[in-house]
Amino acid sequence: MELKIYNIKGEDTGRTIVVSDSLFQTEPNDHVIWLAVKQYLADQRQGTHKSKERSEVSGSTRKLKRQKGTGGARAGDINSPVMVGGGRAFGPRPRDYSFKLNKKVKNLARLSALSYKAQDNQVKVVEDFSFEAPKTKNMVQILNALQINNKKSLFVLPSNQKNFVNLSARNLKNVRCLDAKSINTYAILYANTLVFSETALKELDMLNAKAE
Repeated sequence: MELKIYNIKGEDTGRTIVVSDSLFQTEPNDHVIWLAVKQYLADQRQGTHKSKERSEVSGSTRKLKRQKGTGGARAGDINSPVMVGGGRAFGPRPRDYSFKLNKKVKNLARLSALSYKAQDNQVKVVEDFSFEAPKTKNMVQILNALQINNKKSLFVLPSNQKNFVNLSARNLKNVRCLDAKSINTYAILYANTLVFSETALKELDMLNAKAE
């Protein structure tokens, strides 16, 4: 697949980049996308919810009344779940919500999400760029030049490359930056536009070839 390369002023450079067809032309699989998104959201949950059960509630353990002869139901201590202020029966306990997905399933989900974005013309490739200092204004200028200032955008940058692009974008509500190794299905689907730097797209293409 061949994609046009733009500069940070939004101008067509006249150059193109060729990537493997599987990166943006895979037959989308909605079920694996659902699994990958479900796993991502499950991993974000802390799972620290907890309510007190009858053995943890502060209160006397004295039996409230005799077992028989009162005409009413049997009653134990004041901490019983049926009593006001008592412990909760079968309440939430701390747990881990994460679950395992095979690498091939996660890779297929990522390729499916990328293919959907390519079908909707929501993928842009720009020349490699960096800032000398973190400046939000510089990032805003790029967004305006690419005409995506009012859209949720994901900038995919090369891994292990230190620059100030990420710092320049962190104050912008609708902009997120990830390196090529960290890109995931949820982040792809959440964004309205994907902006790849030239080197990052080549890196992602190489990672995809290894995964296959």
